[in-house]
Amino acid sequence: MADERKWVAVARSDELGPGELMYVEVGNDPVCLINFNGEFHALHDMCTHQDASLSDGELVGDEVECPMHGGAFEIRTGLPANFPVVVPVEVFDVKTEGDTVYVAKRSGG
Repeated sequence: MADERKWVAVARSDELGPGELMYVEVGNDPVCLINFNGEFHALHDMCTHQDASLSDGELVGDEVECPMHGGAFEIRTGLPANFPVVVPVEVFDVKTEGDTVYVAKRSGG
């Protein structure tokens, strides 16, 4: 089965150090790109509790903390990890080829 996802080159792997977050765009979607110990993850950039950019937040362990009210999301699943967040955030697929990081909407998304 062919890969139907549209992969978008969003960054070079050396642009984002471990523990750092970066705002990128995938089509019309704002995305928070995360380097967690050399492993890249991507979540929709808008907090589901109140409009705030997750890329302006910080990485605490394996969670992204929203800069507005301290709510947090698990970086691998997008699930709420800390109140007041109760609605998951969309998770994007990520791959690295050479020194380029690519992000795509998940299949069916």
